[in-house]
Amino acid sequence: MDEKYFSRLNQYRSLWVLVFFDLPTETRKDRKIATSFRKKLLDDGFGMFQFSIYMRFCASRENAEVHIKRTKKNLPPKGKVGIMSITDKQFGMMELFYGTKPQETEPPSQQLELF
Repeated sequence: MDEKYFSRLNQYRSLWVLVFFDLPTETRKDRKIATSFRKKLLDDGFGMFQFSIYMRFCASRENAEVHIKRTKKNLPPKGKVGIMSITDKQFGMMELFYGTKPQETEPPSQQLELF
């Protein structure tokens, strides 16, 4: 099998995990909980895509499940949190705009995973 086959297959095997959230921030305690949740996402290798939307590249479904499980373990007691996984191929088809100007999607960063 040629390299093109494996490259295409990898785009369907690798995933992006997106975490969307809307957390209460009315009280000092609420803000502290929301900040802690965001910090835990960052510590787990997620990056901010937009405010309240964080994403992380995972090389396999098994790797994505590890990070999804970890995110679920850290869910705050109040607020809405959504977790979605999409393939690298689907992510690559996203159209991004800054104002009315199209933006290139960034290639996934190379991450070293230690187990």
